[in-house]
Amino acid sequence: MNMNSISVLKLVLFIFWPWLVNSKGEQNRLLVNMTLVQNATALGAYCLDGSLPAYHLHRGFGAGVDNWLLQFEGGGWCNDIKSCLDRSKSNHGSTRYMNKWEVFSGILSNNASFNPDFYNWNRVKIRYCDGASFSGDAKFYNGTSLLYFRGQRIWQAIILDLLPKGLGHAKKAMLSGCSAGGLATFLHCDNFTSYLPNNASVKCLSDAGFFLDERDIALNHTMRSFYEGLITLQGVEPNLNLNCTSTLYYPHLCFFPQYALPFIETPFFILNSAYDVYQFHHILVPPSSDPRRHWDHCKLNVTACDTSQLNILQGFRIDMLTALRDFYQNSTRDGMYINSCFTHCQSETQDTWFAAGSPRIHNKTIAETVGDWYFSRNISKEIDCAYPCDTTCHHMI
Repeated sequence: MNMNSISVLKLVLFIFWPWLVNSKGEQNRLLVNMTLVQNATALGAYCLDGSLPAYHLHRGFGAGVDNWLLQFEGGGWCNDIKSCLDRSKSNHGSTRYMNKWEVFSGILSNNASFNPDFYNWNRVKIRYCDGASFSGDAKFYNGTSLLYFRGQRIWQAIILDLLPKGLGHAKKAMLSGCSAGGLATFLHCDNFTSYLPNNASVKCLSDAGFFLDERDIALNHTMRSFYEGLITLQGVEPNLNLNCTSTLYYPHLCFFPQYALPFIETPFFILNSAYDVYQFHHILVPPSSDPRRHWDHCKLNVTACDTSQLNILQGFRIDMLTALRDFYQNSTRDGMYINSCFTHCQSETQDTWFAAGSPRIHNKTIAETVGDWYFSRNISKEIDCAYPCDTTCHHMI
């Protein structure tokens, strides 16, 4: 094979690779190539290791050509130098280690059968490489190790890169995210709105990002302490909601969605499990609170939980619903879908977003409820009955 033939083959693969059948024979598996933000250096916007930030963009078409969906990637956080150094050598701290092609499914799918309301929008996956939900602005250097805590600048650099590509004249737009990316949606929702035309319909969706300020089973504020370290290390506090930080005695609490939510002015949708697996394992029962590992079996299989453990889990659900009470009762523009599945992140996976066997509340899928909310077709506030009543769940444990 000569060089010209190889070049043609590469071109054909580049064009058609996203639609090829994979090794398991799965059809309609959309793979989208990575775009590095070359102008990020002008803003000092770097991943933890100094590499360029990135996103994946799949263009909209037809009636959705002027509509935009941005999805923050999730992946936890780092709150000290060691954990951030470790992270900088992984796909959550450096674009050098990331897959250059990303699967777009669920809310990112381009297939109307799988994603009926947003399939033809411009859809963007924002890669996560800072460790603070895109909110830090600091730098660490001790003569040997260099770390960039530049999540806030990464967010700005990506937005500025997308505006001339069509985002700047969007007619409809939604900012979304999963897990740590879902938390980023709370932190950046109103800022996202400020970049877009005044007549655009702009809304925000957080999936599995409503992390509670909750005591663990040993009555310690483990998650609060973790976030305090993160906020201090990465210089987050100046980038939190100013109306929130000026109101609370402890401004760093505004990193928690329950405290920031009342100050968000853009219409908002909260998608969360009342038994979110990440929160179960890291907020309610972190390893530090269970040194004798009484919860190990329960964490691995909810059917192995004893009565006392189930009562504690039911109490966690009640606390989540209590934190959401004003949002549920007093807001007419907002939406929510709180189901009772032991899971984490449900918008990016096809079988939980919109499929024949997807989770349902009152016979409504997550995709249908989010679509009804965004397009104001119906009241979209769904709260599931307590575990184990829901037989449609896709449990992770």
